[in-house]
Amino acid sequence: MLNQHPLKRLTAIVFALWALAASPILAQSKLDFRLMNDTGLTIAEIYVSPNDSDEWGEDIMGKDVLKHRESVDIEFSRKEKSCNWDLKIVDEDNNDIEWTELDLCKASHITLQYRGKKATAIIK
Repeated sequence: MLNQHPLKRLTAIVFALWALAASPILAQSKLDFRLMNDTGLTIAEIYVSPNDSDEWGEDIMGKDVLKHRESVDIEFSRKEKSCNWDLKIVDEDNNDIEWTELDLCKASHITLQYRGKKATAIIK
């Protein structure tokens, strides 16, 4: 780098600084969203799966729980391309509730509700 033309060296430094500053933006997937629990339940497990999949995969909560009126950020691999996803929760009494065909390409915030045994989602 010492033998480089000063303009090339400056360009390399500017690009490196831009890459560092932009990395959080570039790393974010278009599918990432904040999930708000407005179900009245404590959520023990959360599963998110492409709508066309027959399997749920792993619980994304691990050992944590999501209490009523709490939220959690859900992040996806940048490799994921599907927009339509299903979401399943398991509450602390081991009951499961599903929300289907959530368009995560249009969502940045999802509020889960469960009123009168009806699962609804408010998507913003």
